[in-house]
Amino acid sequence: MRFRGSHTTVFRYTEPVYLEPHAIRLRPQCNSWQRLDRYTLSLNPEPTLLTETTDAEGNDVAHAWFSDRTDSLTVRTAFEVETLRENPFDYLMIGEETSKLPVEYSEDLYKRLATALRTSETDGDPIRAFVRPVMDRASGLLIPFLSELNDEIHRRFEVAVREHGDPWPPARTLGAERAACRDLALLFMDCCRAVGIAARFVSGYQENGEASDDRYMHAWAEVYLPGGGWRGYDPTQGLSVSNQHVSVAASAFPTCATPISGSFRGGAAARPIEVKVVIDSVDGVVT
Repeated sequence: MRFRGSHTTVFRYTEPVYLEPHAIRLRPQCNSWQRLDRYTLSLNPEPTLLTETTDAEGNDVAHAWFSDRTDSLTVRTAFEVETLRENPFDYLMIGEETSKLPVEYSEDLYKRLATALRTSETDGDPIRAFVRPVMDRASGLLIPFLSELNDEIHRRFEVAVREHGDPWPPARTLGAERAACRDLALLFMDCCRAVGIAARFVSGYQENGEASDDRYMHAWAEVYLPGGGWRGYDPTQGLSVSNQHVSVAASAFPTCATPISGSFRGGAAARPIEVKVVIDSVDGVVT
Protein backbone atom coordinates (compact mmCIF):
# COMPACT_ATOMS: atom_id res chain seq x y z
CA MET A 1 0.00 0.00 0.00
CA ARG A 2 1.14 3.56 -0.66
CA PHE A 3 0.57 6.38 1.81
CA ARG A 4 1.12 10.12 1.88
CA GLY A 5 1.25 11.74 5.29
CA SER A 6 2.06 14.81 7.31
CA HIS A 7 2.67 15.20 11.03
CA THR A 8 2.73 18.55 12.84
CA THR A 9 3.59 18.99 16.52
CA VAL A 10 3.49 22.39 18.23
CA PHE A 11 5.04 23.08 21.65
CA ARG A 12 4.07 26.39 23.26
CA TYR A 13 5.36 28.11 26.42
CA THR A 14 3.93 30.83 28.63
CA GLU A 15 7.00 32.99 27.94
CA PRO A 16 10.17 32.72 25.83
CA VAL A 17 12.52 29.89 26.78
CA TYR A 18 15.86 28.45 25.68
CA LEU A 19 15.40 25.14 23.91
CA GLU A 20 17.82 22.37 24.82
CA PRO A 21 18.88 19.92 22.07
CA HIS A 22 15.95 17.93 20.67
CA ALA A 23 15.95 14.42 19.16
CA ILE A 24 13.35 13.78 16.45
CA ARG A 25 12.43 10.25 15.39
CA LEU A 26 9.77 10.79 12.74
CA ARG A 27 11.39 9.55 9.53
CA PRO A 28 9.60 6.35 8.43
CA GLN A 29 11.85 3.34 8.11
CA CYS A 30 13.20 2.18 4.76
CA ASN A 31 13.91 -1.55 4.64
CA SER A 32 12.88 -4.82 3.01
CA TRP A 33 9.20 -4.44 3.95
CA GLN A 34 8.77 -0.67 3.62
CA ARG A 35 10.05 1.82 1.06
CA LEU A 36 10.37 5.52 1.86
CA ASP A 37 9.96 7.57 -1.32
CA ARG A 38 9.88 11.09 0.12
CA TYR A 39 10.49 12.73 3.49
CA THR A 40 10.86 16.34 4.61
CA LEU A 41 11.43 17.80 8.06
CA SER A 42 11.04 21.46 8.99
CA LEU A 43 11.31 23.25 12.32
CA ASN A 44 10.22 26.70 13.43
CA PRO A 45 12.25 28.39 14.75
CA GLU A 46 14.99 27.08 12.52
CA PRO A 47 17.69 25.33 14.55
CA THR A 48 21.24 26.61 14.66
CA LEU A 49 22.34 23.10 13.68
CA LEU A 50 20.35 20.11 12.43
CA THR A 51 22.01 16.74 11.85
CA GLU A 52 20.54 13.50 10.53
CA THR A 53 22.05 10.42 12.17
CA THR A 54 21.33 6.78 12.97
CA ASP A 55 20.94 5.69 16.58
CA ALA A 56 22.33 2.55 18.21
CA GLU A 57 19.31 0.49 17.12
CA GLY A 58 19.29 1.60 13.50
CA ASN A 59 16.60 4.27 13.71
CA ASP A 60 16.95 7.52 11.78
CA VAL A 61 17.08 10.42 14.22
CA ALA A 62 17.51 14.16 13.68
CA HIS A 63 19.29 16.20 16.36
CA ALA A 64 18.46 19.90 16.56
CA TRP A 65 20.33 22.62 18.48
CA PHE A 66 18.90 26.10 19.11
CA SER A 67 20.42 29.44 20.15
CA ASP A 68 17.74 32.08 20.65
CA ARG A 69 14.80 32.19 23.00
CA THR A 70 11.35 31.33 21.67
CA ASP A 71 7.82 30.91 22.97
CA SER A 72 7.02 27.98 20.66
CA LEU A 73 8.51 25.14 18.65
CA THR A 74 6.82 23.62 15.60
CA VAL A 75 8.00 20.34 14.09
CA ARG A 76 6.54 19.35 10.72
CA THR A 77 7.18 16.28 8.61
CA ALA A 78 5.77 15.08 5.30
CA PHE A 79 6.35 11.70 3.70
CA GLU A 80 5.37 9.17 1.07
CA VAL A 81 5.75 5.49 1.94
CA GLU A 82 4.98 2.20 0.25
CA THR A 83 4.42 -0.77 2.53
CA LEU A 84 5.43 -4.05 0.89
CA ARG A 85 4.60 -6.92 3.26
CA GLU A 86 1.20 -8.29 2.24
CA ASN A 87 1.59 -11.59 4.10
CA PRO A 88 2.81 -11.31 7.72
CA PHE A 89 3.60 -15.05 7.75
CA ASP A 90 5.83 -15.29 4.66
CA TYR A 91 8.66 -17.13 6.43
CA LEU A 92 9.78 -20.54 7.67
CA MET A 93 11.13 -21.00 11.17
CA ILE A 94 14.74 -22.17 11.43
CA GLY A 95 15.37 -24.97 13.94
CA GLU A 96 12.85 -27.16 15.76
CA GLU A 97 13.98 -25.80 19.13
CA THR A 98 12.63 -22.36 18.18
CA SER A 99 9.06 -23.55 17.65
CA LYS A 100 8.38 -24.28 21.33
CA LEU A 101 8.31 -22.22 24.51
CA PRO A 102 10.41 -21.05 26.17
CA VAL A 103 12.36 -20.03 23.08
CA GLU A 104 16.03 -21.05 22.93
CA TYR A 105 18.02 -18.76 20.64
CA SER A 106 21.53 -19.69 19.57
CA GLU A 107 24.27 -18.33 21.83
CA ASP A 108 25.35 -15.75 19.25
CA LEU A 109 21.78 -14.61 18.58
CA TYR A 110 21.01 -14.45 22.29
CA LYS A 111 23.89 -12.02 22.82
CA ARG A 112 22.68 -9.75 20.02
CA LEU A 113 19.10 -9.81 21.30
CA ALA A 114 19.97 -9.37 24.98
CA THR A 115 18.36 -5.95 25.43
CA ALA A 116 15.14 -7.18 23.80
CA LEU A 117 14.98 -10.10 26.24
CA ARG A 118 15.17 -8.17 29.50
CA THR A 119 12.14 -8.74 31.71
CA SER A 120 10.75 -6.42 34.36
CA GLU A 121 11.47 -7.81 37.82
CA THR A 122 8.81 -5.67 39.50
CA ASP A 123 6.08 -6.88 37.11
CA GLY A 124 7.23 -10.49 36.96
CA ASP A 125 4.53 -12.24 39.01
CA PRO A 126 1.50 -10.53 37.40
CA ILE A 127 2.94 -11.14 33.95
CA ARG A 128 3.60 -14.83 34.62
CA ALA A 129 0.06 -15.27 35.96
CA PHE A 130 -1.37 -13.59 32.87
CA VAL A 131 0.79 -15.58 30.44
CA ARG A 132 0.25 -19.06 31.91
CA PRO A 133 -3.27 -19.72 30.55
CA VAL A 134 -2.28 -18.23 27.20
CA MET A 135 0.60 -20.72 26.97
CA ASP A 136 -1.76 -23.56 27.87
CA ARG A 137 -4.19 -22.64 25.10
CA ALA A 138 -1.28 -22.48 22.65
CA SER A 139 0.00 -25.91 23.80
CA GLY A 140 3.39 -24.34 24.48
CA LEU A 141 3.98 -23.57 20.79
CA LEU A 142 5.55 -20.26 19.74
CA ILE A 143 3.43 -19.04 16.80
CA PRO A 144 0.07 -20.08 18.32
CA PHE A 145 1.17 -18.36 21.56
CA LEU A 146 1.80 -15.07 19.76
CA SER A 147 -1.64 -15.20 18.13
CA GLU A 148 -3.36 -16.16 21.38
CA LEU A 149 -1.57 -13.40 23.29
CA ASN A 150 -2.43 -10.80 20.65
CA ASP A 151 -6.09 -11.83 20.74
CA GLU A 152 -6.23 -12.00 24.55
CA ILE A 153 -4.93 -8.47 25.02
CA HIS A 154 -7.18 -7.16 22.24
CA ARG A 155 -10.26 -8.76 23.83
CA ARG A 156 -9.49 -7.80 27.40
CA PHE A 157 -8.86 -4.05 27.12
CA GLU A 158 -10.83 -1.12 25.85
CA VAL A 159 -8.56 1.23 23.94
CA ALA A 160 -8.11 4.72 25.37
CA VAL A 161 -6.46 7.78 23.84
CA ARG A 162 -3.73 9.21 26.07
CA GLU A 163 -1.90 11.69 23.91
CA HIS A 164 1.25 12.12 26.00
CA GLY A 165 3.33 10.32 28.58
CA ASP A 166 5.35 7.12 28.82
CA PRO A 167 3.71 3.68 28.54
CA TRP A 168 2.31 2.34 31.78
CA PRO A 169 4.19 -0.47 33.52
CA PRO A 170 2.58 -3.78 32.48
CA ALA A 171 1.33 -4.51 36.02
CA ARG A 172 -0.62 -1.24 35.98
CA THR A 173 -2.07 -2.05 32.57
CA LEU A 174 -3.19 -5.47 33.80
CA GLY A 175 -5.12 -3.76 36.60
CA ALA A 176 -6.94 -1.39 34.24
CA GLU A 177 -9.94 -1.83 31.96
CA ARG A 178 -8.81 0.79 29.43
CA ALA A 179 -5.30 1.42 28.11
CA ALA A 180 -3.52 3.28 25.32
CA CYS A 181 -1.91 1.50 22.39
CA ARG A 182 1.59 2.03 23.82
CA ASP A 183 0.52 0.45 27.13
CA LEU A 184 -0.77 -2.63 25.31
CA ALA A 185 2.37 -2.84 23.17
CA LEU A 186 4.58 -2.84 26.28
CA LEU A 187 2.36 -5.44 27.95
CA PHE A 188 2.68 -7.66 24.87
CA MET A 189 6.46 -7.21 24.94
CA ASP A 190 6.83 -8.19 28.57
CA CYS A 191 4.60 -11.24 28.12
CA CYS A 192 6.80 -12.36 25.23
CA ARG A 193 10.00 -11.77 27.16
CA ALA A 194 8.64 -13.79 30.08
CA VAL A 195 8.70 -16.88 27.83
CA GLY A 196 12.04 -16.11 26.20
CA ILE A 197 10.85 -14.28 23.05
CA ALA A 198 12.85 -11.18 22.12
CA ALA A 199 10.50 -8.23 21.70
CA ARG A 200 10.77 -4.53 20.96
CA PHE A 201 8.53 -1.45 20.85
CA VAL A 202 7.52 0.18 17.55
CA SER A 203 6.11 3.65 16.92
CA GLY A 204 4.45 4.57 13.64
CA TYR A 205 1.15 4.97 11.87
CA GLN A 206 -1.67 2.55 11.15
CA GLU A 207 -4.29 2.44 8.43
CA ASN A 208 -7.78 3.31 9.59
CA GLY A 209 -10.67 3.19 7.14
CA GLU A 210 -12.91 5.41 9.28
CA ALA A 211 -12.68 9.11 8.48
CA SER A 212 -11.85 11.20 11.53
CA ASP A 213 -10.29 14.56 12.29
CA ASP A 214 -8.40 13.06 15.24
CA ARG A 215 -5.33 11.09 14.18
CA TYR A 216 -2.45 10.00 16.36
CA MET A 217 0.74 8.02 16.11
CA HIS A 218 0.31 4.35 16.83
CA ALA A 219 2.38 1.79 18.74
CA TRP A 220 2.75 -1.97 18.49
CA ALA A 221 5.35 -4.67 19.20
CA GLU A 222 7.76 -6.73 17.15
CA VAL A 223 9.19 -10.13 18.08
CA TYR A 224 12.32 -11.76 16.69
CA LEU A 225 11.72 -15.12 14.99
CA PRO A 226 14.64 -17.16 13.59
CA GLY A 227 13.86 -17.37 9.88
CA GLY A 228 11.33 -14.57 10.07
CA GLY A 229 13.35 -11.74 11.59
CA TRP A 230 11.42 -8.97 13.30
CA ARG A 231 7.65 -9.51 12.93
CA GLY A 232 4.98 -7.14 14.17
CA TYR A 233 1.95 -7.80 16.36
CA ASP A 234 -0.61 -5.10 17.13
CA PRO A 235 -2.59 -6.01 20.26
CA THR A 236 -4.62 -2.79 20.01
CA GLN A 237 -6.13 -4.02 16.75
CA GLY A 238 -5.65 -7.75 17.34
CA LEU A 239 -3.67 -7.93 14.07
CA SER A 240 -0.46 -9.40 12.77
CA VAL A 241 1.32 -6.48 11.15
CA SER A 242 1.48 -6.46 7.36
CA ASN A 243 1.15 -3.58 4.91
CA GLN A 244 -1.37 -1.53 6.89
CA HIS A 245 1.24 -0.21 9.32
CA VAL A 246 3.96 2.37 8.66
CA SER A 247 6.86 1.83 11.06
CA VAL A 248 8.93 4.83 12.15
CA ALA A 249 11.17 3.75 15.04
CA ALA A 250 11.79 0.50 16.92
CA SER A 251 13.61 -0.07 20.20
CA ALA A 252 13.92 -2.51 23.06
CA PHE A 253 13.17 0.53 25.25
CA PRO A 254 9.95 2.47 24.49
CA THR A 255 11.50 5.81 25.46
CA CYS A 256 14.10 5.34 22.71
CA ALA A 257 11.32 5.31 20.10
CA THR A 258 9.79 8.57 21.34
CA PRO A 259 8.90 10.74 18.31
CA ILE A 260 10.24 13.99 19.79
CA SER A 261 12.29 14.35 22.96
CA GLY A 262 13.92 17.44 24.44
CA SER A 263 13.63 20.04 27.17
CA PHE A 264 13.85 23.78 27.76
CA ARG A 265 15.40 26.25 30.18
CA GLY A 266 13.56 29.16 31.73
CA GLY A 267 10.82 30.05 34.17
CA ALA A 268 7.97 29.40 31.73
CA ALA A 269 5.43 26.63 31.86
CA ALA A 270 4.67 24.36 28.92
CA ARG A 271 1.22 24.69 27.40
CA PRO A 272 -0.69 21.64 26.08
CA ILE A 273 1.02 20.08 23.06
CA GLU A 274 -0.85 20.37 19.77
CA VAL A 275 -0.58 17.46 17.32
CA LYS A 276 -2.10 17.01 13.87
CA VAL A 277 -1.55 13.83 11.86
CA VAL A 278 -2.92 13.42 8.33
CA ILE A 279 -2.43 10.24 6.31
CA ASP A 280 -4.02 9.56 2.91
CA SER A 281 -3.73 6.41 0.84
CA VAL A 282 -2.52 6.96 -2.71
CA ASP A 283 -5.99 6.22 -4.10
CA GLY A 284 -7.45 9.07 -2.06
CA VAL A 285 -9.08 7.05 0.72
CA VAL A 286 -8.43 8.69 4.07
CA THR A 287 -6.60 6.29 6.38
